[in-house]
Amino acid sequence: MIEPHAPAPPGSPPDWAGRPRLPVQPDTGRFLVLACVFVCAACGLVYELELVALASYLIGDSVTQASVVLSVMVFAMGIGSLGAKRLRWRAAAGFGAIEAILALVGGCSAMALYAVFAWTGDWGGLWGPRWLLVAFSLTIGLLIGAEVPLLMELIQRIRRQDAGGAVADLFAADYVGALVGGLAFPFLLLPLLGQLTGALITGAVNAIAGGALVLGLFRRDLTPRARWLLLIANITVLGILASAAALVDDFERAARHAVYGKDIRVALQTGVQEVVLTGGTRGRPLDLFLDGRLRVSGRDELRYHEALVHPAMNGPHARVLILGGGDGLAAREVLRHSGVRRVDVVELDPQVVRLARHDPALSRLNGHVYDDPRVHETTADAFRRLRTAPASAYDVIIADLPDPGITASTKLYSEEFYGLARRALAPGGRLVVHAGPVVTRPRVFWTVDATLRAAGLHTLPYRVSGSEAGSAAGPDRTVGASRAPRDWGFLLASAAGRPRLSLDPNQPRPRTLTESVLRADARAAAATRVGGLPASTLVHPRY
Repeated sequence: MIEPHAPAPPGSPPDWAGRPRLPVQPDTGRFLVLACVFVCAACGLVYELELVALASYLIGDSVTQASVVLSVMVFAMGIGSLGAKRLRWRAAAGFGAIEAILALVGGCSAMALYAVFAWTGDWGGLWGPRWLLVAFSLTIGLLIGAEVPLLMELIQRIRRQDAGGAVADLFAADYVGALVGGLAFPFLLLPLLGQLTGALITGAVNAIAGGALVLGLFRRDLTPRARWLLLIANITVLGILASAAALVDDFERAARHAVYGKDIRVALQTGVQEVVLTGGTRGRPLDLFLDGRLRVSGRDELRYHEALVHPAMNGPHARVLILGGGDGLAAREVLRHSGVRRVDVVELDPQVVRLARHDPALSRLNGHVYDDPRVHETTADAFRRLRTAPASAYDVIIADLPDPGITASTKLYSEEFYGLARRALAPGGRLVVHAGPVVTRPRVFWTVDATLRAAGLHTLPYRVSGSEAGSAAGPDRTVGASRAPRDWGFLLASAAGRPRLSLDPNQPRPRTLTESVLRADARAAAATRVGGLPASTLVHPRY
């Protein structure tokens, strides 16, 4: 039988000479504390990864968002550890309170960020997603940092040992828990539960682990009033998290309507991205969003795709490779040209191709190109596909890819990528690249130009304006009309010399382009030139 000892006076350090007041043997108590450390560490890392993933989706530029979250959180952990020194003499009560707050804040962080993104659209304001991301990172980091000294106090209270041994045990459980949490997030929580539900369930696990340890193992260190307060706090937190989990589907539908409008026809989370289709019926223009960015606008997609495809098709074009463009709209313009024998479409997300084949509005817009036997679709990464492409295999390569400012696309605008594209071009072949808006992002556009030239290609820049003021004048614009670029920038490139920007007189004329418009737009693009920019490479991205 474990003999209790008299409690230490309030505010004084624990009496290490006496036996711990535990309902179990010391070895079992140490195991339970370390098990709690393991669970809390796993939950803490899930909170970090969830903030990084959601911020990358909502704000973009995953490298920046990961750097902000991790640096702020690590800094806050240090501050939290210092602040928790004042709670060491009430370690059990302090740890229980911190875990309840951490479970609530961490569990609800994803819903809060998504709600602000959906209903305010305020990117840079005081309560915009950027600043809310910093606030959550700071708060969660403070709470996670405060765990360490309190857990050290609790584990020493069970059985005194040298500080080095206690730290080793504690950190071993912490790091193994972080490993499990880090693997569980991408392979279990995200694909099976999604970001919102996954965060809520993680918060519930965190609250149960922390509450069970304190109320079960260290309940004799708490006054009756403290036990009741902690129990009520944990029940309240679990109730809030459970209610949010029950309403998460309704919340997500309402948030999608706030972001995309009420005319949503398709909304699905693929293994690659979120895909949303709006409109396309009853005279409403079709819009295709990928990860919150408008990739196709039925209002002016024709102008974009004609400008992308037709100048590159002025020359030999029997064999065409389209990188991206799984919606089939670039392939539609390619097939308008006689003499095309084969079109290879390389798309990373098979669900986009499935929609392009079977969605009535999208397949009608692309002219049912996937029913044409000349069109061959491959699900693959564009970089990997070029690495395996035979030399001189294509007369035309069309890079219909996401904006170079998006981190995930950086390698597709690198010198190495364009070197592979040059190898795959037949003698005299042409490569056309969508390089983002010229007017609002000239440094990015001209960095793409410098990168193409570094790969041994001769370039000719041009741009076209959106057909409607205020419309989605670019396929890479994040939701929010105020952020819509008003132009698209393109680079036509060839290894055989500077290409000529013109339309083939023997082919069907584009419906939105003329020779005079193209020449004027090329002059307008050239006027924005930014010189002296270095090329972007895989190991030194410049976007």
